[in-house]
Amino acid sequence: MDHRSLIASIPPKIKDDLQRRSDAAGLRHLALYLLALTVTSAGLIAQVPFWPLLILPQGILLVFLFTLSHECTHKTPFRTNWLNDVVGHLVSVPIALPFTWFRYFHLAHHKWTNHPENDPELDGKPRPNTWRSLIVYLSGWPYWSAMAYVLVRNALGRIDAPYLPERQHRAITTEARVLLVGYGLAALSLVFTPALVWLWLLPVLVGQPFLRLYLLAEHGLCPPVANMLENSRTTFTNRIARFVAWNMPYHAEHHAFPNVPFHQLPAFHAWTKTHLKSTSDGYTEFAADYIEHLPAKAGS
Repeated sequence: MDHRSLIASIPPKIKDDLQRRSDAAGLRHLALYLLALTVTSAGLIAQVPFWPLLILPQGILLVFLFTLSHECTHKTPFRTNWLNDVVGHLVSVPIALPFTWFRYFHLAHHKWTNHPENDPELDGKPRPNTWRSLIVYLSGWPYWSAMAYVLVRNALGRIDAPYLPERQHRAITTEARVLLVGYGLAALSLVFTPALVWLWLLPVLVGQPFLRLYLLAEHGLCPPVANMLENSRTTFTNRIARFVAWNMPYHAEHHAFPNVPFHQLPAFHAWTKTHLKSTSDGYTEFAADYIEHLPAKAGS
């Protein structure tokens, strides 16, 4: 059964329940997430014993704001639409991800998931297929350089991607300019205090490889077919990882039925589990499988 047949087989009442958004569920999850980020930030500021060890969890929490921004592009974390937009814009700032631009980029990804030429996540290029390209990918350099390029081009009004509607060009340009001014002011603050180095810049660099591995698992080693239960991977992982990633390890479920909010994905999984084609028992297993597909020679 492919994802279209699966969705058609679900009774209408259950389908409606699965799509029900909730401000309470979204705000509760966000509050817990921000509490964890506040604890790590406070430890870094106070320089508690062994405080440099907090850089890693701080970085993971910061870069995985991507998963909340991603959810906000679908307007599913919260019932109130303006809340999705405000939160989406705010959580995108620490990871240099222009939210308006990303919404349309991501919708195109859903339309052309894993298509070698049309999926903008691939941009016509293969996923890392050598040791060298995998190490570069995991470093986060391709992401940071790509976002810098996107921000500068958008700020200059050079918007030509076919998935970006012309009616949004002005908003995308304004967004990029505001972000660049904000990052300029942040850079200026470093003249007076190194606080942002420890609270933001170093953590996101350290945390980025963990996000890259997580994102690679979403579609890596999955076939370029139309069935979302096959071209996207569900990774069975622990509760902490699911919390940090807003349940997006249920990624085949998300692609099969994007209107299902994060807090309903475990329930939707009960409908998909016997039809999933691409799964991994944890990110360690996925990483081992991915490495197994790389050439044997490290220099190849």
